[in-house]
Amino acid sequence: MTNGAGRFLPFFVAIAIVSWASAYPVVRIALHELAPVPLAAVRYAVAAVLAVLWIVWKRPVLPALRDMPRVLACGLIGISFYNILFNCGEVTVSSGAASLLISAAPLMAAILAVIFLGERMPLWGWLGSVISFAGVALIAEGQSGGVALGSGATLVFGAAVCGATYTILQKSLIQRYGALPSIACILVAGAVFLVPWLPQGLVSVAHGSTATSLAVLELGVFPAAIGYAAWAFVIGHMGAARGAAFLYLLPPVTFVLAFILVGEVPGFRTLLGGVIVMAGVAIASRYGRPRRIVGAAEVGAELS
Repeated sequence: MTNGAGRFLPFFVAIAIVSWASAYPVVRIALHELAPVPLAAVRYAVAAVLAVLWIVWKRPVLPALRDMPRVLACGLIGISFYNILFNCGEVTVSSGAASLLISAAPLMAAILAVIFLGERMPLWGWLGSVISFAGVALIAEGQSGGVALGSGATLVFGAAVCGATYTILQKSLIQRYGALPSIACILVAGAVFLVPWLPQGLVSVAHGSTATSLAVLELGVFPAAIGYAAWAFVIGHMGAARGAAFLYLLPPVTFVLAFILVGEVPGFRTLLGGVIVMAGVAIASRYGRPRRIVGAAEVGAELS
């Protein structure tokens, strides 16, 4: 890392973390006037436009035709399904609780890698997973509907599963084409799958308040676009393993922004569950990572 680049590193870390953390409370603001799926459609239409402009400007090497099925799968699972489940879940789940439930995604990515990629997870990894999922259950019990199938908490947890699956699917794309070109194409693919709900979303925005319009714009620009770019800079200068530690800041920053923007105050059960979740993730990340496992830093894009 050059000294010049190093001076800007804290700034880009802050931009990435605040951008991603803002998604949790801002989604709840937008849900006041937009239905969950049309909200996802409008948000990623904005993100897709920015992605296309970046592609036209930078002219990167794009995924080959043989890799397009994987790009489409990433867009469908990591963008469309993830955001549909996440938005539907946040109708009843608080922003802070949602951020903690999503924090289990790296562990689920590790488990999926064990199942589908033949990787081995040490005993510490399994122990961390059990601890983390116990925290997830505790948080879910404190939300409306508890852990019943179809409750908000289970939908958000389903979004985390989509995020973990997406992490595994996108790994080979990023290795071949780089992070930003891969993510730009995936954003466009995800937006295309959400097009059927775009007209309803645009009508809702047109008839909604200024606050709703600003919320949708913020979601499309900052978490989906600027957050990715800032994180690419961080990982490019620090590496994924070192950068992963900063992602532990996401839940506390989310709690602060949720209090400022929507007046949310977390309950004791949520806070206790959050401590347990993060302890499990820390144990698994530090002592129990499978060989070649996709780390928490590579799941950053899915946390918003």
